Amino acid sequence: MTKVAIQGNAGCFHEIAARRFYGPRSFDTVYCDTFEDVFSAMQANPDECLGMIAIENTIAGSLLHNYELLRENGSRIIGEYKLHIKHALLCLPEDDWDTLTEVNSHPVALMQCRNYLHKHRCLRVVEATDTAGSAENIARFGLRGHASICHASVAELYGLKVLEDSIEDNKHNFTRFLLLADLCCKGNPENPWGKTDKASIVFALPHEEGSLAKVLAILSFYRINLTKIQSLPIIGREWEYLFYIDLQYDDRDRYLQSVDAVRPLTRDLRILGEYHAAE
Repeated sequence: MTKVAIQGNAGCFHEIAARRFYGPRSFDTVYCDTFEDVFSAMQANPDECLGMIAIENTIAGSLLHNYELLRENGSRIIGEYKLHIKHALLCLPEDDWDTLTEVNSHPVALMQCRNYLHKHRCLRVVEATDTAGSAENIARFGLRGHASICHASVAELYGLKVLEDSIEDNKHNFTRFLLLADLCCKGNPENPWGKTDKASIVFALPHEEGSLAKVLAILSFYRINLTKIQSLPIIGREWEYLFYIDLQYDDRDRYLQSVDAVRPLTRDLRILGEYHAAE
């Protein structure tokens, strides 16, 4: 059976995204403490273990470290999923507002509920390594007076109660997740739609006037839709950057022609993956 490595505990947003991506198809989840561990799990069992990592959020922005891990570990993107992020406040069944003193969650989740927490300043805010993990700790150790911010479905998983749902400040909160395969994977894990219409590439450019503009002009000429561009500095090479670009296309041959056309203008161009664009 396919395995999917994720960062986080049972019930975390990574697992929710993976379950919804796969739909009725079953897989075993490999829970990892860090994103580095996700890539290690794939490398240890490349033919059976895939990985799913968050790459950007509509509020918090890009997860820059994951871009670096993706490039450094030589994994390829085989799919993506965009998950609507909704937060809930969970606690032990015997707790209520008059007994709560502390709220725990991942720093990003706490940030996305800042206005809600401001209205409840009686609660001490304590960061945790994972949303669902904070709920698991409350249940496992019977932490009276503690609440967790995570997805409401976690309540049933750990025997907690939902004190309040949809507490996120911005209701248009989405996270984009990438499904990855190790380059050593002997098989060809297809996306469930059996087609590709999106690609992610990375390249460096010389520190010259108009170097990026020339690349973008070629992509425009081939009618390739640029959906995202993310730059990261190249350590040790001042004022030089790596550019991570997401492209959408309706003609794969034309897309490949555009990549061939920009390659001479770039350095170390690499296709990180071709996959089906999420709705």
